[in-house]
Amino acid sequence: MKIAMVLKTSFKALFKNKMRSFLTALGIIIGVGAVISMISMGTGAKVMVEEQISSLGRDVLMIMPGSQVRGGRRFGMGSRTTLDADDAYAIERQCSAVALASPVVRTSAPVIYGNMNWTTTVYGVTKEYFSVREWNIQRGELLSTGDNRGSTKVCLVGVEVAKNLFGEDDPVGRIIRIKKIPFTIIGLLEERGQSMMGVSQDDVVFVPLTAAQKRLIGITHVHFIFASALNSELMETAQIQIENLLRQRHKIRPGKDDDFFVRNSADIVEAGSAITTALTLLLGGIASVSLIVGGIGIMNIMLVSVVERTREIGIRMAVGARGRDILRQFLIEAVVLSLTGGILGILLGIGVSAVIANVADWPTYISIFSVFIAFIFSAAVGIFFGFYPALKASRLDPIDALRYE
Repeated sequence: MKIAMVLKTSFKALFKNKMRSFLTALGIIIGVGAVISMISMGTGAKVMVEEQISSLGRDVLMIMPGSQVRGGRRFGMGSRTTLDADDAYAIERQCSAVALASPVVRTSAPVIYGNMNWTTTVYGVTKEYFSVREWNIQRGELLSTGDNRGSTKVCLVGVEVAKNLFGEDDPVGRIIRIKKIPFTIIGLLEERGQSMMGVSQDDVVFVPLTAAQKRLIGITHVHFIFASALNSELMETAQIQIENLLRQRHKIRPGKDDDFFVRNSADIVEAGSAITTALTLLLGGIASVSLIVGGIGIMNIMLVSVVERTREIGIRMAVGARGRDILRQFLIEAVVLSLTGGILGILLGIGVSAVIANVADWPTYISIFSVFIAFIFSAAVGIFFGFYPALKASRLDPIDALRYE
């Protein structure tokens, strides 16, 4: 029997029972749609995490003080006061793989303008901080070296702070009070969005490091240090140089634990990618279960079809159809069902992903690879679960089939 005739016969059999064919394919439709939408959510989350981590800046290293033990109680990382501004300056001068370094302090404080007030995070930094973070300004100017030398009462504000205090007005040149101390706004920062921890990066105020230490917090140490490597290839070298230098400066003897720890953005990206990849695989695996259920549905219906069409199979064999022709016919019917379901499932998955992105404000990313895999998998389901019913039909005895009522 020619392949064209087999296809014609298969399609005719499927269209003869339209509702049953649709309900059979529905399992594949839902399964493929679920796989694509789940994978798109997981991939979107991965892209979002990578974008948020990249907002730290390229080739960034973060140096934080270690934990301390007091009264037998061990406090968390960052609880010691072992870092100071001189450590940051030494890192920049003496570590050949490091391009820039900036000491940082932070505090939470109310910011007041007229009768408006807003509690935000205030950071004390040097001018190098903005180069390390690759953070530019919309208007005005950045902090200068002279501002740190003189503990000048000037500041930069994020767009969220500016919006809450000034609305649509230009904040540059205005005087705000931070902990009752007047600071003149010299610049408005570019919008950065949320950090990887879900915290707005635009709800910030930056002041000179020395002004924050002396006027706002009353400390001489720093809370952490941001540094940038010369390039991505030197990240590990830069980290080793920083660790060796700080051990030397802090007089840490061999075998003793460091009183600081260093993290680089590459490690954070790798950890974030590993988590989101695992999430994507988990979601895809859960959704794939529905594809298996859909395949079982195809097998069930095809077995029923074999029983219903036993006499028809006998007649075909009696007029010259061979076993492989019957096998091919039923296998094509199963594959057509699964491929039709796969195509409709792809459209469903794309639609669900778009709805999730718009309604739930969750980033989704549909890759051609995931669509291709879902389509191939749906075809494989049709072949796998359709083969046994087709084989059973091809092995029917023509005489018994003609006698079947």
